[in-house]
Amino acid sequence: MNHDDQVLDDPVGRSLRGRHARFARRLGRAAAYLPEAATFSAVSADPDAAEWADLAGLIGPGELADMFSCPATPPPDWEPVFSLEGRQMIWSGTARSDGSPAETGTETGTETEIGAGVVELGAESVAEMLDLVARTRPGPFWPRTHELGTYLGIRDNGRLVAMAGERLRPPGWTEISAVCTASEARGRGHAARLVGALVARIVARGERPFLHVAEANTGAIALYERLGFTTRKQVTFRGFRIPC
Repeated sequence: MNHDDQVLDDPVGRSLRGRHARFARRLGRAAAYLPEAATFSAVSADPDAAEWADLAGLIGPGELADMFSCPATPPPDWEPVFSLEGRQMIWSGTARSDGSPAETGTETGTETEIGAGVVELGAESVAEMLDLVARTRPGPFWPRTHELGTYLGIRDNGRLVAMAGERLRPPGWTEISAVCTASEARGRGHAARLVGALVARIVARGERPFLHVAEANTGAIALYERLGFTTRKQVTFRGFRIPC
């Protein structure tokens, strides 16, 4: 399996041209996810005016162009909407959570329990996943985001209190995303257990895990470092309003 980390310089574009092609919409050289799956857009490493025009036509006037970690500078009349400093981290393979799941699981209702209280979440859990995201705000998550990869959760008395899943899929890599825990369930190791379970699954497929995290989220960064992730590079997440 290709583990070339240069593909991580354009994780959105490489995902849309590869394993997530079925979630892509395109115009010229510009691409973006279907909005119900993700908001991210992609252009080439050195886009010209025509390519920016393609992206504007693809997304539409007055709409948000979520450029994720793309460093390219859009036209001057594109209004900045947000800018957030963060980092991209890759799994070094030197640590593993004690909560890694077994290879097989048992059926629990409509979900599959895969060990350590972790269950695999599917379409029947989308309403609960959206509710948890609204309460914890781990980052963008939409009605079809769960289709981008495997999402795992932990329940407490039947209620979903923690989850994490797979999002971007550039060649040889899988991004871990939407790591979140309800306030009443924090401090119990749920995030470590879920991330460890995802790492085990990704590595078992012959791929390598990576993730993105806001620079201000020092607690999450410390957790990821304990689980074997190291910083690959600093990134800036940016969004722009396309002029009408």
